[in-house]
Amino acid sequence: MEIDWVLIFRLFAAGLLGGLIGLEREFRAKEAGVRTHFIVALGSALFMIISEFAFEGKQHDAARVAAQVVSGIGFIGAGVIIFQRNAVRGITTAAGLWVAAAIGLACGDGMYSVAIAAAIFTVLCLEMMHFVTLHYNEKVVDITLVPNKPYDLPSLPDQLKKQRIDLETYAISGGKIHLTLRLRQRDYLNTIKNLMDSLEGFTIEEMN
Repeated sequence: MEIDWVLIFRLFAAGLLGGLIGLEREFRAKEAGVRTHFIVALGSALFMIISEFAFEGKQHDAARVAAQVVSGIGFIGAGVIIFQRNAVRGITTAAGLWVAAAIGLACGDGMYSVAIAAAIFTVLCLEMMHFVTLHYNEKVVDITLVPNKPYDLPSLPDQLKKQRIDLETYAISGGKIHLTLRLRQRDYLNTIKNLMDSLEGFTIEEMN
């Protein structure tokens, strides 16, 4: 059996470019990392190769296999999307898998320049948005504080406003105060630490 190194290189290129996107997701500790993106891209390339060369001399439509890959990848993408605490997570990773499948199809068809450009654009977009989110995005934090000694809890929101902390909502119940704060993403932990240092006699019971 003759080994077709050109087709093997297509598989290798697809897995490499898909893994490049997965590497970025791995660094961000997302649901699908290098292995998942690598396998999705390689599998898509294999499907494309099969659709082009496995039915030589027979009546077939190579585009049908590609179309099935596009719709089928949605099942894997749906698996990494999580609904938690009234927030949807994993959509970007699911989109990354979708792009990895497209890159695999492009490599399977020998369209290396298009596949490489798509991988580079995807990684650049993910990295740039991570930078913007980290430095300029805001994070909503829910904190439950418990006083260790008698304290005038209704006066606490006014103290927070004096410290220029954006207080979304607050509620007092059972001798505890529940705060919802809007903080800068990049330094929200330091802000909370400074807040607790300024509020003597309080313990964080819960934070998310």
